[in-house]
Amino acid sequence: MKIRIAFVFLVITLFYSEHIWSQRPVLTDEETVSKMVTTEMHEVFQSSDFIKKKNKRFSEITGNMTIDITVIQSGKVATFFKVDSTINDIDFINFMSEYILTHKFKFKLEKKKRYKIRYDISF
Repeated sequence: MKIRIAFVFLVITLFYSEHIWSQRPVLTDEETVSKMVTTEMHEVFQSSDFIKKKNKRFSEITGNMTIDITVIQSGKVATFFKVDSTINDIDFINFMSEYILTHKFKFKLEKKKRYKIRYDISF
C-alpha cells in the first residue's frame, strides 16, 4: 500500500513538474517581444524545413521582403502583411503568408495584448 501511494505521488510530481517547465514564458515588454519575434523568424527562415519547402516550389526566387506580423496573446501569428517587396511572385507571397500564419512562437503575451512587428527578410 505504501509503495502504491509513493508511486502515485512520484508520477503526479513528475507530471506536474514537467508541466510547469514546459510552459512558455509570458512577455510584457514590446521591445522584448520585437527581439524575440525577430530572433525566432531568423531561425524559422534558416531552418531546413523552410528551405526545403521554399526550394521545392520557388528555388529561383530571390529578393527582399518587408512584412508586418501581428502576434496575439497565445503566441500565434494573427496577421501577415507585405509592406514592401522586390519579389512580385504572388504565389510565393501567398506561400510566405501561409507559412508564417501557421507559426506559433515560443512565448505568450499578456491577456488581450497584441503586437505588430516589422520584419525584413532576404532570399
